[in-house]
Amino acid sequence: MDSEAMRQVPETGELPETGELPEAARRGPISHAIFRVARLHRTLAGQLLREVGLHPAQELVMMQLWDHGRMRQTDLARHVGADAPTMTRTIQRLEKAGFVRRVRSTSDKRSVLVEPTAASHALRQQVEDLWGRLEDYAAGDLTDTQRDETLAVLERLEASLAAHTNGAEAPPHPGAPDA
Repeated sequence: MDSEAMRQVPETGELPETGELPEAARRGPISHAIFRVARLHRTLAGQLLREVGLHPAQELVMMQLWDHGRMRQTDLARHVGADAPTMTRTIQRLEKAGFVRRVRSTSDKRSVLVEPTAASHALRQQVEDLWGRLEDYAAGDLTDTQRDETLAVLERLEASLAAHTNGAEAPPHPGAPDA
């Protein structure tokens, strides 16, 4: 939108349509779409997770703990793809809610181990159900073939982005061997 058009918006009261690609984003329509989809997905996930007392990304931590049991906090951060300060805050909140317990490693006093509590195990089925609902909301009308194709494209985008991120790597995919 040029400066002339910008001056006309307040006079006419007309605003661009919701979802319209901003002029500055025209060279990155896929990136803009990823941003919009991620924002909506996180918003909906947050709404669903509030039903069980969690915030977005806390369920990802719990999923790792349910699958692997007690883990070093640094390994947990790597599996989830979070930095150390974010993981520390997430663990503190989950601990305060009674879903995890932190203990010092007996073999390495510098390491903190995080383990799921009985309360978190009671939460697991609810989280699985919520993730099923979220998946249905996001891809409910796609065929199985379209779902597979969408997942393959998303994995390729993730790998491409990870390759261009300083020192970052994509977190392991479901079913892939642990790195």
